[in-house]
Amino acid sequence: MKFIFKSLRLAASTAAFTLGTAISAYAVDLQFYFPVAVGGMAAQTIEELTAEYAAANPDVNIDAVYAGSYQDTVSKALTAARGGNPPQLSVILSVDMFTLIDEDVILAFDDIANSEEDKKWLDSFYPAFMKNSQTGGKTYGIPFQRSTPVLYWNKEAFKAAGLDAEKAPATWEEMVSMGKVLVKKDASGNVTQWGVRIPSSGFPYWLFQGLTTENDVILANADGNQTDFDNPKVVEALEYLVDLSAKHGVMAPGIIEWGATPKAFFEGNTAMIWTSTGNLTNVRNNAPFEFGVAMLPANKRRGAPTGGGNFYIFKDSSEEQEKASIDFVKWITAPKQAAKWSMATGYVAPSPAAWETDEMKAYVADFPPALVAREQLDHAVAELSTYQNQRVTRIFNDALHSAITGKKSAEDALKSAQKDADRILSEYR
Repeated sequence: MKFIFKSLRLAASTAAFTLGTAISAYAVDLQFYFPVAVGGMAAQTIEELTAEYAAANPDVNIDAVYAGSYQDTVSKALTAARGGNPPQLSVILSVDMFTLIDEDVILAFDDIANSEEDKKWLDSFYPAFMKNSQTGGKTYGIPFQRSTPVLYWNKEAFKAAGLDAEKAPATWEEMVSMGKVLVKKDASGNVTQWGVRIPSSGFPYWLFQGLTTENDVILANADGNQTDFDNPKVVEALEYLVDLSAKHGVMAPGIIEWGATPKAFFEGNTAMIWTSTGNLTNVRNNAPFEFGVAMLPANKRRGAPTGGGNFYIFKDSSEEQEKASIDFVKWITAPKQAAKWSMATGYVAPSPAAWETDEMKAYVADFPPALVAREQLDHAVAELSTYQNQRVTRIFNDALHSAITGKKSAEDALKSAQKDADRILSEYR
């Protein structure tokens, strides 16, 4: 789906007709790709924000394209860039940074935003989000639609099981022990409520990275050219994930669908879920029970990966388009706009200043769970990101699936994945 704000398009068309020329009536035309698949409220809010900017900057025409999923968006942006017609800017996954650099299609923000004021702006975001935004001493992405996974729990289910409804599991051991108490079965022995649900479809590496981080191991280096998939700590984390079903019986066996997880939570099929803080508004609006939000449970340490999308500026833009793109990104990530985006979607406002706005202070006073993901940033690590990222993560995801479904042991699956990743990444070292 594509939208161009009708008032702008009409003005441009009228002016062009009047002047008898095909050139734009605006000083600058920008094309902006946005991953609409993040949900209805997100799409509505990004449209409102973009329209607000356009109204305040009548010389800038923004052609905002709903590009589909994150995968669709990066694919369409790369296809357009290879064809010589890239968008000027796009929201694309932070982990695609190395791919975009490798394709030589994006600009470093430092190269076009290098005043003292610009440098302060680049330093204004949470350091945890910049781990997937910077490499080689340069900034390639600006955090916007960012998240971490968190744990949601059904307080009513906890009460019914005789647990403290205000206390989420703080450790791996507690998640197992609480999970066992929370499992419910019918008269035939069929499970009607599982203890916990950790999705393993779509991008299983991301939630699994919560476990590896808690087990104090990093999956890839900061240069994006070396993975550590077969580290014994990674093997131990995968064995724990498999054991939640195979040994402890607190989670459904097999591959668990990402998209169906909030619905399973709402319908009482599971008492706890791991999912993105980007689902926070969805859960708040649709859970028919009182719920809680907590950091992921610790093992050797607390921790979780960051996630979500960054703004990128593409090459082959005019100097005027580059300046307008920077101005738009600065505006939409400014505290007031970032706070509006966070409140509408549940994504984490990417700078401390956004949390100091009156609107955000009132929001968290009314809804304290919104603070959990922000507080977890103190323990966060970079999301798995490498050169040839889609190929490498596909290999890793396949390894996770083979262990989860019992086709291979965790150790064998991860050794094979590391061998394949080495083969791909060796040329980047």
